[in-house]
Amino acid sequence: MLSSTTGIIHFIASIVALISGTIILAQTKGTQRHKQIGYTYCVSMLIVLVTSFMIYRLHGSFGILHWFAVISSLTLVGGMLPMLLKRPKNYISYHFSFMFWSVIGLYCAFVAEIFTRIPLIYEIDADVVGIFYAMVGIAAGLVGGIGSIFFRRYKQKWSAFDPHHTK
Repeated sequence: MLSSTTGIIHFIASIVALISGTIILAQTKGTQRHKQIGYTYCVSMLIVLVTSFMIYRLHGSFGILHWFAVISSLTLVGGMLPMLLKRPKNYISYHFSFMFWSVIGLYCAFVAEIFTRIPLIYEIDADVVGIFYAMVGIAAGLVGGIGSIFFRRYKQKWSAFDPHHTK
């Protein structure tokens, strides 16, 4: 991945998005700092997503990771549009939900990237493509599952920020 300019840009933007996304999840919502770091997250994620469509590692074509990038693009747009448009009525709840899953999706990609390196580290000569997809699935399932536990735990708290939220 780091063998091209696109790969380097993708990597740097990914690190910025991971750091800023983590800060956003951990800190108080709705503050000026939250908004500033949130825009940093959004811009870095846009760069990650654009460059992800320019990287073709497996089979040299549009693959499963590109479909995950499409989903990630939708969660980012789904999180930002309600804030920018101030619609629908409970737009803050939409923002929190979609942005949370945007960051969790990034965590899934990060863990998948680490897991897919395991066959290379151990020099496994078996069906690398099969192992690759298995590792992506394990990473997404593991991180997504943990993310859903936190989502259920914090959604009620986040909804308290939204004066229009209906339970």
